[in-house]
Amino acid sequence: MGIASLRDLLFTLPLRYEDHSTVVPCALAAEGPVCVEGVLEGKPVLQSFHGLTKVSVKLRDGTGLLQLQWFNAPWMTRNLHEGETKRFYGRLTEKNGRRVLQNPSVVTEPGLIPVYRPVQGFPAKSFRKLMETALRTLPESCPETLPEAFRTEYGLVPLDTALKDAHFPETRETLQAARRRISFERMLLYLVYVSMEGSERKAAIPLAGCAGAAEEYLAGLPFAPTAAQRRALREIAADLEKPRAMARMVQGDVGCGKTAIAFGAIAVTAKAGLQSAMMAPTEILARQHYENALETLAPLGVRCCLLTGSTRAKERREILEKLQTHACDAVFGTQALFSRDVVYSKLGLVITDEQHRFGVRQRSSLQRKGQQENETYPHVLVMSATPIPRSLALILYGDLDLTLVDELPAGRIPVKTRLVPERKRSDLYRFVREEAKKGRQAYVVCPLVEEEETGEGLSGGRDAEARSAKSVLEELTANELAGLRVSLTWGGQKSDEKTEVLRAFRQGEVDVLIATTVIEVGVNNPNATIMVIENAERFGLSQLHQLRGRVGRGSLESWCFLLSDQAGKLRILTETGDGFEISRKDLELRGPGDLIGTRQSGEAMDGMLLNGDVRLLDEAARCVRDLRRRPEMQETLQALEDQARVFFAGREIGVN
Repeated sequence: MGIASLRDLLFTLPLRYEDHSTVVPCALAAEGPVCVEGVLEGKPVLQSFHGLTKVSVKLRDGTGLLQLQWFNAPWMTRNLHEGETKRFYGRLTEKNGRRVLQNPSVVTEPGLIPVYRPVQGFPAKSFRKLMETALRTLPESCPETLPEAFRTEYGLVPLDTALKDAHFPETRETLQAARRRISFERMLLYLVYVSMEGSERKAAIPLAGCAGAAEEYLAGLPFAPTAAQRRALREIAADLEKPRAMARMVQGDVGCGKTAIAFGAIAVTAKAGLQSAMMAPTEILARQHYENALETLAPLGVRCCLLTGSTRAKERREILEKLQTHACDAVFGTQALFSRDVVYSKLGLVITDEQHRFGVRQRSSLQRKGQQENETYPHVLVMSATPIPRSLALILYGDLDLTLVDELPAGRIPVKTRLVPERKRSDLYRFVREEAKKGRQAYVVCPLVEEEETGEGLSGGRDAEARSAKSVLEELTANELAGLRVSLTWGGQKSDEKTEVLRAFRQGEVDVLIATTVIEVGVNNPNATIMVIENAERFGLSQLHQLRGRVGRGSLESWCFLLSDQAGKLRILTETGDGFEISRKDLELRGPGDLIGTRQSGEAMDGMLLNGDVRLLDEAARCVRDLRRRPEMQETLQALEDQARVFFAGREIGVN
């Protein structure tokens, strides 16, 4: 798990908490996590179907009955007895007016119970006991890191108190105070770190004639660039002419034309006689950029090549020679671009696409590849389609200048978004079939690959209701979509297989592509006009917006269907197509804990994630500015900078 010390263990914080104390009457229990108590009515019933088992029993209290169900847990028939009074904790779902408590656990411990990331072969109860033992070593194992006067000024509890209450809170109030202390300090260290990075801009080779080259590129585009695209490229061109390395983020909503801006920067750099490297998080996206570059940049005389982890040995050697001898002006690829054996002749520009998938250190590693003997470094441009509100982006990316592309190209037809309840699922797929007969194509996105898979990062975790991509493929090809050309792709699929599936889809050889979120970024097919998202409630709003952005990329009317019986937050997507507005709503619902994160080798430790709401993040940002202004706080600032260097050493920092 990446735990190498008591401190590591104690900062492995719970993912969530189960409230085993607050009992809700059966008749009043609403959808979501709930704790109920009552008498078991009747004997538990065991049913088997398609290799699965289901145990059902009814629970009665003074307000009424509630159905309880367990999937693939036949032993529950031995643990439940008619007439017993028991307390259960689980997730309540409601479909067509029928309420069911799914896979509940029998409550044996009252209070707020911590739930940690599962450790294979290590029962949850044993892990909690281990944590109780570790907490006895405080404060020696985790000495206080913030001065008392500082804690008082910002209303922060001592570290040992925060850790005890974060793991085993007595009340929600003590938990809130603990989370505030730990979250505030993590945010503080993050912001101190990025502000240190931002203040250490490196020297660069100033490029000549960038402004003119940018205008020439814009004038030669086969479409009319938006005012936002023109402004962005002009800002980049101005940066490239300076002797200080550019560090700029271009942020914009899905479909705003960021790739055209990046290609403009590459064209300008090539004209100045330097190389560019554009790194994407997936081979799919890297290959798509390369293919687009052959159409857009190659006619301008820019020599392009593609380098990924799956590039064959002979071709790889040829590409490496081209990069070293400057026979290649622009290379597109994945993290393979900063492999040890990759040597550039004159790397002048580094671009990372989908910045939220990369960290500060990954960006820096590629930049160091272009370090010249005269201690100059390449310019850096990062792009992100994660529509973070401007104020938050300025806080999160303190080491970057920000360009906001807040305008979509003219003529784009807004995607029509509709909520579809489960009972109308067959009607929806009949519509997909009719559109396919007209030559249109569709995506069907599922949260899981296989039924037994746990959806990492999804709100529901393991749930028998989740529709897997493989089961949806089998069901649809046997029924509603029988006779159509249907294919499947997912993240763990072999690279060459995935490439072939996506090629066939782009070439119109596949009518319906069933996929996981692997198609969230970088898949461009203007003929795809339908996006169906199964179990839509399991995704965050921003992720749903990204998926919706895969359609509506041509001149045809396009649709996004959200399959779910839980309307709630999903209505927001039917009301607006503004990614920044959707992001604001997402932040209100989730906080920035899902946006800010760290990546490191081995298992990600939950204590290394930054949690808390936007207001706390803003407060931490003001604190950093205050620390830098006040002479009497320089000792505290120095201590925080030292901690930040140690804390983030070797870790990848980014926005998830």
